[in-house]
Amino acid sequence: ADMFANEEGGPEPDWVITEREQFSDFRDLNKDGKMDKDEIQHWILPQDYDHALAEARHLVYESDVDKDQKLTKEEVLNNWNMFVGSQATNYGEDLTRNHDEL
Repeated sequence: ADMFANEEGGPEPDWVITEREQFSDFRDLNKDGKMDKDEIQHWILPQDYDHALAEARHLVYESDVDKDQKLTKEEVLNNWNMFVGSQATNYGEDLTRNHDEL
């Protein structure tokens, strides 16, 4: 109710419909209408999700201006704030080391 108060007869916002679908299709694995401990664990720590790969792809997607799937030194420097805030770069610490690939 803090995020959406369903008024009688009123339409649901698109995000509520999407969340309802996400819940029924992907979260409520045993289809009992609620999430148990195992379903919550699977949601928070999915076994088939590589966090490092996802973060690396995110950094490349957001920083690769020419969309060649390679980052130049200029592309990294132009988006330095994203890299400094990323776990993939150890919160920027890895950027201070010499790297031949940069």
